[in-house]
Amino acid sequence: MRPRSLDELVGQDDVLGPGRPLRLAIEQDTLSSLILWGPPGSGKTSLARLIAAHTKAHFEPFSAVTSGIPELRRLVKTAEQRRIVKGQRTILFVDEIHRFNKAQQDAFLPHVESGTVILIGATTENPSFEAISPLLSRSLVVVLQTLSEDALLRIIERALRDPERGLGRYRVEMDVEAMMSLVAFANGDGRVALNVLEFAVLHTAPGPEGAVHLNKAALRPYRRRACATTTAARSTTTSSPPLSRACGIPIRMGPSTGSRACWKRASPRASSPAAW
Repeated sequence: MRPRSLDELVGQDDVLGPGRPLRLAIEQDTLSSLILWGPPGSGKTSLARLIAAHTKAHFEPFSAVTSGIPELRRLVKTAEQRRIVKGQRTILFVDEIHRFNKAQQDAFLPHVESGTVILIGATTENPSFEAISPLLSRSLVVVLQTLSEDALLRIIERALRDPERGLGRYRVEMDVEAMMSLVAFANGDGRVALNVLEFAVLHTAPGPEGAVHLNKAALRPYRRRACATTTAARSTTTSSPPLSRACGIPIRMGPSTGSRACWKRASPRASSPAAW
């Protein structure tokens, strides 16, 4: 159910709405390297794939968990050949880029500088703490928001209607209370909403007429998600330099209280970035 166009990506109108700088850069194919900073399930990987598709670039995923510098060298060599032979650029998508240490992050710099690859890093941690300064200076930091209730409802409804990639081939009847219960459970995470919805539909016995009925009681066994924590939420803001601005959206950090914090919107329909 990943979005197939920028218009299908929901919940990030502040940075991807019509006329916004990032949207224009993607449409005009003038994008430089990015670091996407946002909570889980906010659309970081989906946005990276959309950028690759829209710009006709080759999309190369690179995991900070399972890959290392030797793998990076191999990918860069292939990217250089692709650029020479086909004239096609390569988007190197690094998920959980904060897991790389300083030496590993340094390995990206010459290839980003030369334009061999366009680096798109994704992280749930504050880049000002987890990314090295030279990499930050060569990248645009984009803040993605926690998905709103409206965005989650649109994702759920789209999954229920889509007969090819979603659950539209099943006869599913889901009442409003059940939808709102699922939205509350997902806590702003689109991936969680889809995973729970799929599990509930596939493992709920259909009624006599063959339809799957989902009500609030059917979703009651699932526990509410725990809040996601970040290094930034546990770090003081006075001793660390804040990032300036990302795509015209200020990066805000809440006070450090020593207690756990979670990605949370200031209000259900707020248009401001996620607050901590």
